[in-house]
Amino acid sequence: MAPLLLQLAVLGAALAAAALVLISIVAFTTATKMPALHRHEEEKFFLNAKGQKETLPSIWDSPTKQLSVVVPSYNEEKRLPVMMDEALSYLEKRQKRDPAFTYEVIVVDDGSKDQTSKVAFKYCQKYGSDKVRVITLVKNRGKGGAIRMGIFSSRGEKILMADADGATKFPDVEKLEKGLNDLQPWPNQMAIACGSRAHLEKESIAQHKCSFGGLISQPVFIGSILYGRH
Repeated sequence: MAPLLLQLAVLGAALAAAALVLISIVAFTTATKMPALHRHEEEKFFLNAKGQKETLPSIWDSPTKQLSVVVPSYNEEKRLPVMMDEALSYLEKRQKRDPAFTYEVIVVDDGSKDQTSKVAFKYCQKYGSDKVRVITLVKNRGKGGAIRMGIFSSRGEKILMADADGATKFPDVEKLEKGLNDLQPWPNQMAIACGSRAHLEKESIAQHKCSFGGLISQPVFIGSILYGRH
């Protein structure tokens, strides 16, 4: 009886090991290729300041801006103006200080049921569609899906995710940029800096290696993510 149990245990361990190897192989092969981003026909365009349709760019195009700000928004018609006013005020002042600085703000309306797109479009009309663009999704994709859509439609060398609720002070993006720059030289010219408001009382920066070989930096005071591109 004992030898039989031992054989069954060995067989079970072997099968478990084989299953683990198979899962690892499948995970590796599927993770090496990013799944295609599905867009509905209406999601391939944005409206310029005159209300005319223009084709959205692709992240695979050469960057033409220093900074892209992606703002995922779902039913944010009331809170979005506060965040946009602060963000654009900062970005415009920064551009006046440094004329070489260029930016864009991409508001991704994640299938909102309120007037989020209409509110965001007013900023497009005020600042121009080269600086502010609104992507209106046909249906709700969730925050991750909205961020992904914005990132894949961005033109910046660096990409910042900013929440529509304005929970963090937008000028603190400079601390996030410093955290990103401190990581240089970047592996494969790519890096990610992550910020958390949980570190308000700790004047420290935590750095962690990512599984794909990049680095994550976590500066204080920021609740956003900045991606280095190119």
